[in-house]
Amino acid sequence: MAKEGRVLINTGKGKGKTTAALGTTIRALGRGWKVAVLQFMKSQKTGEGGFLEAHAAVHPDKLRYRRFGLGFVRGAPSEADLAEARQALDQAKAYLADDFDLVVLDEICVALSLNMLDVAEVLESVRGRRPGMNVILTGRGCPQELIDLADTVTEMTEIKHGYQQGIKATPGIEF
Repeated sequence: MAKEGRVLINTGKGKGKTTAALGTTIRALGRGWKVAVLQFMKSQKTGEGGFLEAHAAVHPDKLRYRRFGLGFVRGAPSEADLAEARQALDQAKAYLADDFDLVVLDEICVALSLNMLDVAEVLESVRGRRPGMNVILTGRGCPQELIDLADTVTEMTEIKHGYQQGIKATPGIEF
C-alpha cells in the first residue's frame, strides 16, 4: 500500500469513468488491499454491480460494495433523490473514516453537479480521510474544487459513441 494516499478523479463526457475506477479496484484487490466501492445514482442492476456483490459476499474482509440512487435525474432532483444522495454521502463518510486502502465514490461528481450534495462537505470528508487512504471520485461535471484537491485527474473525451449511431446500451459493455 502506498504510504501517502492519493485522490484520483475520472471525469468528462466520455465513456469509461466507472470502468477505469473498477479496473483500479481489481488491481488493488489483487494486491491484497481492502477496498470499498460506493455508487451514487445507480439504481439499475449492472454487470459490475453483480460481480462486486458476489465478490463482497465471499470476501467481506476485503471488499465492501453499496449502491444508492434512483437512476437518472432529469431536471431538479426530487426529495427522494436528495435523500438517496444524503444516505450515500453518509456511507461514504463512514468508509473514509474506516481502514480501507481504497475508496471509490462512483458518480459522486454527477450528484455534486446537480447540487444534490454540498461540495464543501465532500471536500472536508475527502481531506479528513484516514492517512494513507486512496480515493477515486468519478462522474461528469466534477467541481473545480475537487479537481484542485486531486493528485491525478483524467478527463474522458467522447470522440464517437455508438448511441449516436442508434446502438442501444449493451449489457456487458455499457452496464
